[in-house]
Amino acid sequence: MAVKHGLLALLRDDPHYGYQLKTEFESVTGGVWPLNVGQVYTTLDRLERDGLVTMELGDDDQKLYSITRAGVDELGDWWQAVPADEPPPRDELMLKVLMAIEHGPDHALDVLTRQRSALTALLQMRRRERSAVHPPGAISNGEGLAALLVTDALIVRAEADLRWLEVCEARISTLKANS
Repeated sequence: MAVKHGLLALLRDDPHYGYQLKTEFESVTGGVWPLNVGQVYTTLDRLERDGLVTMELGDDDQKLYSITRAGVDELGDWWQAVPADEPPPRDELMLKVLMAIEHGPDHALDVLTRQRSALTALLQMRRRERSAVHPPGAISNGEGLAALLVTDALIVRAEADLRWLEVCEARISTLKANS
């Protein structure tokens, strides 16, 4: 997600000040995506240049931003777009495994074992965090939902990475046995 779409989504219902957008963006993303206030204003300047937001001075002479019709259309296009079926950009785990294979199957299997151990420990830590902070049934009014969803996403990604490492190990072991 580009920050610009996040800001447009926050502007969808009401005008906001720049700093207000920064704090709401961080709150909505469960605190895992901190924004520099300078980044917010740079993005807002680009959105204004592109006709997606307007800026006016509020009662206290602070810049107040509103979404334009073109901004609503851009946001609608973003809601409708689906991620392309491409390898994730800069996936360090994938890069590490692919590079390890170049140094032989034994080295690759060692790397896989270390990565699996680290991911398993991380997965256990995330599950404990979720249980401690968000016991089942604890969300009654939506408060804390963003943080819970972020934790859920981290758990599911760790599980997927572990599954992928199993596939890698099986293929590398087969290759090693056949050579």
